[in-house]
Amino acid sequence: MAAEDLNDYSIIKEGEAEILMHAKNEVFYNKTQVNNRDISIAVLRTFVSKRKEEHEAVLSKRAIKVSEKCASGSVVEETSNESDVNKEKLNGEIEGPEEISPDESCAISKQSVKASERKVQGQLKPPRVLEALSASGLRALRYAREVEGISQVVALDNDKVSVEACRRNIKFNGSLACSKVESHLADARVYMLSHPKEFDVVDLDPYGSPSVFLDSAVQSVVDGGMLMCTATDMAVLCGGNGEVCYSKYGSYPLRGKYCHEMALRILLASIESHANRYKRYIVPVLSVQMDFYVRVFVRIYTSASAMKNTPLKLSYVYQCTGCDSFHLQPIGRNASNKNNSIRYLPGFGPVVPQVCSDCGKKFNMGGPIWSAPIHDQEWELPDVPLFLSLHNLCATLKCTSPSAVIFRSAVINAGYRISGTHVNPLGLKSDAPMDVIWDIMRCWVKNHPVKAQPADQSGSVILAKEPTLQANFARAVASLSKAQAKKVARFLPNPERHWGPKLRAGRQITTKHISLLGQEEMFSNVEESSDENSSASSEDNNVDDYDFDISDDEFRMEPIEKY
Repeated sequence: MAAEDLNDYSIIKEGEAEILMHAKNEVFYNKTQVNNRDISIAVLRTFVSKRKEEHEAVLSKRAIKVSEKCASGSVVEETSNESDVNKEKLNGEIEGPEEISPDESCAISKQSVKASERKVQGQLKPPRVLEALSASGLRALRYAREVEGISQVVALDNDKVSVEACRRNIKFNGSLACSKVESHLADARVYMLSHPKEFDVVDLDPYGSPSVFLDSAVQSVVDGGMLMCTATDMAVLCGGNGEVCYSKYGSYPLRGKYCHEMALRILLASIESHANRYKRYIVPVLSVQMDFYVRVFVRIYTSASAMKNTPLKLSYVYQCTGCDSFHLQPIGRNASNKNNSIRYLPGFGPVVPQVCSDCGKKFNMGGPIWSAPIHDQEWELPDVPLFLSLHNLCATLKCTSPSAVIFRSAVINAGYRISGTHVNPLGLKSDAPMDVIWDIMRCWVKNHPVKAQPADQSGSVILAKEPTLQANFARAVASLSKAQAKKVARFLPNPERHWGPKLRAGRQITTKHISLLGQEEMFSNVEESSDENSSASSEDNNVDDYDFDISDDEFRMEPIEKY
């Protein structure tokens, strides 16, 4: 690109990648999602390492079997077909992508590479990554430059301007990017359907809901590969439009303090549903909610028998309309026959009566949601769906709140587990049933009396019952989490104002935007982009605004005090 052409662009540097952004809002870029991209790179690095370990373990097992056969004198040579099948299970059937621009200088290959030419006995092929909705190509460039061992990153977009910008950025990042990243003008759904089981990693990060891409995405991942998926339609997933959520994801959301975690579990249930149609199933690796979106990382496997366990991983949720109680209703269960074979049966139910046994109110029912573990981290109970809010419990009873340490200690002393949650600094996960939770709160209120309430209030009904459990509020050693013990800050304030979704690419600034954010805020960055080009000022070049399809209350994280 000629030097004079750079006057219309600003250089944005993130990680080890640099991209050129036009002064106009032509190609979508959201600075806020830097955390999304950072986490994705960390997970991708771990996946590449884990993939190699798994491959070496398979080869080690195979070597042990061969040595045992040699010792017994019954060595049988494997046929070439058997070898091909084994390698396909390890790597998937991989072919090079078709080129849509043969004259493109940054194309990785001029023709498709046959899988048979790339297969080497006992050798693991480098992973291939598909970024289905690339826009500027920043994420694809960061993958190529910051994750070792990746052979290819395919960046797709169905917008011509975005593809041109992506190719321009590939060239701008030098020979390494040109050798690993290629950009295609294509519909992501069609491309993934036409390349089944070809990519070790598929990354979906759409503007809004990923629901229309899930069916093709689960087919494009190799066996044992990873699907990374983002959903930013939090107003829908958190219960603002339940009927829309059901039409997109097949689950009905409930509005509760745990709504953001429920959004994660609704997305996981939807991915599992799409995978099951092709005799596949998912294993969540990491699931997070941050800022204005949810992000899940799942591995996809193929097994008709393991797929039958899906009903055991899904549950309906009964949420009391009067208090904070909720109950899970598993969709299915299994049982063993006399010959030790497994039978799959409908789940027992209902798990709740017509009215809440604690406060006498009725239940709302939502789901189904993914009720199996969503990740495995030591500081959060991985096998406990959803969470409680201590402040909500106290608001129901109209009482002063015990400290989190005291409440945790009471639960631990009662013989149950309890932890915090990454979604809400006031949220608590526990395997204690709700009657135990309310008994602990009744004991707390006895020591800290409250004013009389109307008899029909939920709090009055709950406190009218005598506790069957005598709570012990003595401080337990395990009441402090590892983060608290090490004084690690977990919930930090946003780094700058208006840290949220940005305007869709090409969207015009209206008086509504100006009235919400102010004229100075809206146009300060635009004026800067017309001055001398410098990387220091270019990062704030884009218009900071919210996606007005999402209400601020649903996604904006307010500054929260450190632990």
